[in-house]
Amino acid sequence: MSPRLRRRRRFDLKKAMFILPNLFTVSSIFCGFYGAVTAAGAVGDGAATDLYRACIAVLFAMVFDSVDGRVARLTHTQSAFGVQMDSLADVISFGAAPALIAWHWGLQSFGTLGLLACFVYTACGAIRLARFNVMAATHSGPSAFFLGLPIPAAAGLLVATIITSLRGGQVGLEGSETWAPVMMIALGALMVSNIRFRTFKATRMTRRTFAALMAVFASIVVVAVQVRPSFAIVTLMAAYLALGLAEEVVRQARRLSAGAAEVEDEDEDDPALEGELTVDPLLDDEEELLD
Repeated sequence: MSPRLRRRRRFDLKKAMFILPNLFTVSSIFCGFYGAVTAAGAVGDGAATDLYRACIAVLFAMVFDSVDGRVARLTHTQSAFGVQMDSLADVISFGAAPALIAWHWGLQSFGTLGLLACFVYTACGAIRLARFNVMAATHSGPSAFFLGLPIPAAAGLLVATIITSLRGGQVGLEGSETWAPVMMIALGALMVSNIRFRTFKATRMTRRTFAALMAVFASIVVVAVQVRPSFAIVTLMAAYLALGLAEEVVRQARRLSAGAAEVEDEDEDDPALEGELTVDPLLDDEEELLD
């Protein structure tokens, strides 16, 4: 084989490896598009089945979304193009599609309020992804935390709740009830919040961590077998949400206690200082990154 042909073959292989992770991203876009189209046609007696299929499509989009980044890292084909394309795919698959599914699920019964709730969810998802892209462009390396609730987690919790209401029997969850638009707006607010949620990318696989993961996995399997798979997804997403909120409460409590200790130290150093004291917020490396 000539050197020229060898170089051309290596170039073709590298080009194919670059396309591979983007194929998974495109597959995620297709699943989101399919879910939106299926939800839009959910009318009549088969509406529940169509909405169920649309929700399953969003869950498949989550699978493809979780794979494309790993494939890019394994093949060493990470690029700025892939980051932008992944975010655009997320806006479709986890922003617009779940909101449209929720609208046809029951939020249309609220009229303007339901429309506003779906819009808030979609807009907050787009804002969250834009902020992520800006932060990813200015910092390199894996981060231990997401700033705000990741949009796939928000979409997973939403569609799993819808599946539970459609196939959950006597659960009593209906999209026409007041809690539905409240949940949509709350998910949107969490996505654009400054609450940090773990990425688990920097977590070391120790024996304790492995045991904890196995315990969580076993619990999810038990819930899926004994109740329904949709309950397991709701449980998993709700646990992730609760973990982030609990850690934020602990973080704020530690910050307040540290601030109080700093005030006491200043009082002891300067006995003549009386009245109100202004304490600068404590900033660590991650908080400087977030700012």
